[in-house]
Amino acid sequence: MSLGRAEAQRLHDIAVIRRVRDRIDREYAKPLNLQALAAGAHMSVGHLSREFRRVYDESPYSYLMTRRIERAMTLLRRGDLSVTEVCFEVGFSSLGTFSTRFTELVGVPPSVYRRDHSQAAAGIPPCLSKQVTRPVKNREARAR
Repeated sequence: MSLGRAEAQRLHDIAVIRRVRDRIDREYAKPLNLQALAAGAHMSVGHLSREFRRVYDESPYSYLMTRRIERAMTLLRRGDLSVTEVCFEVGFSSLGTFSTRFTELVGVPPSVYRRDHSQAAAGIPPCLSKQVTRPVKNREARAR
């Protein structure tokens, strides 16, 4: 009986973690912190972090940064906003932090990406462009 209870708790935790991920996806441009996410999930900060990493193989913070950078890449390719405007649009409060994180994940600074990739997704259906233009995680981007 306790094995069934443990499995039920694990499935419940996965569902809660999915809701946290969905909240990050929806509210990526808002100021989000781990304490607020944990409170919304009715979990401790430590438990949320462990479970999120177990389910998605990355921390909630890393996931949030990846979402923000993905959105920034889209806005930079569009070309109608400056790098500074994109920085604040996707939820960063510091241009320096944005540029550093963008360069870590994408491999080039945002200004270079904007200049060189404005047509990166041209001709690709929107349903596929996100996969093609997704940033590389965990500092695995090629050095240029």
